[in-house]
Formats: sequence, structure tokens, C-alpha cells
Amino acid sequence: MNFKDIATVAGKPGLYKILKPTRSGVILESLDEKKAKLVAGMSMRVSILSDISIYTMTEEGAEPLESVMKKIEAEYKGDTGVDASSSDAELRAFLKSVLPEFDQERVYVSDIKKLNAWYQIIRKSIPEVLEETNETEKEA
Repeated sequence: MNFKDIATVAGKPGLYKILKPTRSGVILESLDEKKAKLVAGMSMRVSILSDISIYTMTEEGAEPLESVMKKIEAEYKGDTGVDASSSDAELRAFLKSVLPEFDQERVYVSDIKKLNAWYQIIRKSIPEVLEETNETEKEA
């Protein structure tokens, strides 16, 4: 599994594993303990994690989410020290330690909370995604 196989659904918490497409949408399975299945129709906004980026002040203008998650794993090994109840300053400091060039005007605190929550879900449910990407990066 990789970031192309993981999705988020607007208005629904958590992350989902993409099982298979259907005529009217896609079948998803939650990455939590419940393993609940969900049929996401055309009216639901489904985003694939490999298509998500974080705004930066660099020439490219954005950093892929997968790259940011790899940096978090390399630096924190699961213990980010922040959660949803952390202050805005703590959350911004956390992201700045991982991605110093992030765009502070376009990246909201809610985005940083979501990033941390998604990282924790991936670390708990499918940590091999983070490990595989680290190994391939070292080989390249």
C-alpha cells in the first residue's frame, strides 16, 4: 500500500483505504479498528493523499504530503508532541520544524491538526507506508 491507496472524505473524520471503484463512486474501508466500509458516491468529495500538498514559499509553491509525512517520521518517529488540543503556536512550531518554508498565510492551524491526525493514523494502522518510502528515498 502507498499514498495512492489512501483517501480522505470531506466531512468525515479519519482516513480510508481505497478498495475498488464502482460505477457510481468508490468503495472505501476505514483505517481504524472498526474497518467500516463506505461507498463514496459522486456527490462526496474524495481526495487521494498522493494528490495533496502543503503550500510553501519555495519556487515550486508546494510540498507533497507524502514528502512531509516522511520528514515527520524521520524526525519524530511517532511522537510529534502535539495534538488537537495544542496551542496554535505549538502547532505552527511543529510544522516549521519539519517544513521551515511552509506558507504561514495559506496553511491554517486546522490543516496542521489534520496533518498530525493523519500521520498518527498512518503510523498506527499502516506504518510500512512510511518505512517503504524512507527506504526507497535512501536507495535513490
